[in-house]
Amino acid sequence: MDLDVFVSAHRAEWDRLDALLRRQRRLNGAEADELVALYQRTATHLSLIQSSAPDPQLTGRLSQLVARARSAVTGTRRASWRDVTHFLGNSFPAAVYRARHWWVPTALLSTAVGILLGWWIGTHPEVQASIAAPSQLRQLTRPGGEYETYYSSHPAAAFSAQVWTNNAQAAAMCLVLGVFLGLPVLWILFENMLNLGVGIGLMSSAGRLDTFLGLILPHGLLELTAVFVAAGTGMRLGWTLIDPGPRSRRTALAEEGRAAVGMAIGLALVLFVSGAIEGFVTPSGLPTWARIGIGVIAEGTFLSYVYVLGGRAVRAGETGDVEASERSSTVPTAA
Repeated sequence: MDLDVFVSAHRAEWDRLDALLRRQRRLNGAEADELVALYQRTATHLSLIQSSAPDPQLTGRLSQLVARARSAVTGTRRASWRDVTHFLGNSFPAAVYRARHWWVPTALLSTAVGILLGWWIGTHPEVQASIAAPSQLRQLTRPGGEYETYYSSHPAAAFSAQVWTNNAQAAAMCLVLGVFLGLPVLWILFENMLNLGVGIGLMSSAGRLDTFLGLILPHGLLELTAVFVAAGTGMRLGWTLIDPGPRSRRTALAEEGRAAVGMAIGLALVLFVSGAIEGFVTPSGLPTWARIGIGVIAEGTFLSYVYVLGGRAVRAGETGDVEASERSSTVPTAA
């Protein structure tokens, strides 16, 4: 495509659209119809230029023009309770459900790695010695030691906020770094499983594995599930870069990326719940069975939410992407 000829042929239309947008509040019916038609034509022009003869300056101008026209045509959209309900009842669970073939194996393999690391550390005194001195290990694992007092060492509300912030950052990193072919995500997973394995190994070697599990399970079930979902989704996003399927790579990354952003918001809410459990339930005086029972109920509720609501939404055509009206305008172009 000869860009100069194309610009000369359509500059008048773009200038006319700009003029209409400057006085959009005073348009009559015919001018409003003209604005809509010029908006559609300019969006097509922008798509053609982007695919055939990309020019940064012209693309920037037309992108701005199309965005202004789109706002004028569709109006400013404000978030409402309907959006929140749709997100929580459809978009988020659907996105998690669609990614289940990635995060479920991630959860199973990661848990197995954590258990194996715990067994290795617990059965090899030389490995324990490399972690800390014997006196420090006793301080960690003794009754009333640091493993137990960790969860009650700070006020519950402040501790919950700190835990939520740290875990939300870890989940967001998994989602964002997944685009780098998933390698950083594997490292984040390994760090989490190593921390879990150290706790299992040291407490089991001290004969206090039951105490450790009573402390970690109430919040850990839901917390680790959220991390596994984020990690699996991040690796799925990285694989999309390698194999976008029938979609173009750009389209596939845009669709999966938008769904991942929505998932990050949803997982932040899930981690808020796990953080509240860790801050208020884990260090509480409730019996161990009651604390673990709360964790199991929270985990079962989340999984049921994903598989029931998410499965239903996916079967109805939901993908977890934003609504069509919120996506960038694209038009097919001839080969």
